[in-house]
Amino acid sequence: MFRNTFQVSRRGLLLGGAGALVAANLPRVALAQEPIKVAGIYTVPVEQQWVSRIHIAADALKAAGTVDYTYTENVANTDYPRVMREYCEAGVKLIVGEIFGAEAEAREVCAEYPDVAFLLGSSFLPDEAANPNLAVFDNYIQDAAYLSGIVAGGMTKGNIGMVGGFPIPEVNRLMNAFMAGVREVKPDATFQVSFIGSWFDPPKAKETAFAMIDGGADLLYAERFGVSDAAKERGVLAIGNVIDTQGDYPETVVTSALWHFEPTLNAAVAAVAAGSFKADNYGPYSHMNAGGCSLAPLGTFDGKVPADVVAMVAAKEAAIKDGSFSVAIDDSEPKSS
Repeated sequence: MFRNTFQVSRRGLLLGGAGALVAANLPRVALAQEPIKVAGIYTVPVEQQWVSRIHIAADALKAAGTVDYTYTENVANTDYPRVMREYCEAGVKLIVGEIFGAEAEAREVCAEYPDVAFLLGSSFLPDEAANPNLAVFDNYIQDAAYLSGIVAGGMTKGNIGMVGGFPIPEVNRLMNAFMAGVREVKPDATFQVSFIGSWFDPPKAKETAFAMIDGGADLLYAERFGVSDAAKERGVLAIGNVIDTQGDYPETVVTSALWHFEPTLNAAVAAVAAGSFKADNYGPYSHMNAGGCSLAPLGTFDGKVPADVVAMVAAKEAAIKDGSFSVAIDDSEPKSS
């Protein structure tokens, strides 16, 4: 049942080369201590943007000998509790994953196994009374999304298409931050916003993006896989989300808001090793000042983004990091405007 295999092509490209990123920030575990048994439970393939960040961080800890990591992918929400129980019975000490579609059932399992630590993506805050062993997290990368919006504002004529998975807080806050960044440069920009009702349906995302380009969009916000493919085929620009795909779309993807899960997972593993893991909100580990997100380098677009926009990004980034500026966290559903 437990799978730990890779497919060639996109999966290898997205999941490789993470060791150097985390090597300097590994949790300190006594050399004599056995690696902590960690399991990942994912409702989508591990190459999907969001989940790939968790998987990369865990795989790097495994390579360093800090954890013994295995995972199961493509788990249906209805099957999620069963897989959780199987890992608990197998002696896993820390389970990571996302329970957005199975909140109540997953929390029941957490209560059944008080000696297992759970670090799960959730739309809700931790409940210490009911689940003292469940810590929650989310990709609060609104800082990087806002900066990517400033870049987009400097590269668009003013009509932007935005394709998301579902209008839930985890997506909404990034879209709203991106839109706020765009308006710093283009206050009168218009947005076409659509959600495809799936976390992993590249063909549907691509068709939705085509419709937006037909509607006048000259730049796309690629919250889902498939959007950048449409942008490439039609010769418009794109801004990425969570991962950096410019290597695959060198003439299309200007930059991306990147999520780094390493600070979140490293803190959890250190707590498990110290015997101090508890119900907590790990969301702040995704903030820019914690190293949890960043703006991807301009790369092939270096020198193509207006200099005043680049300067604005640098100033805003510095202000975010020193605490003199905060990007608003707006979880409301974004609308076309």
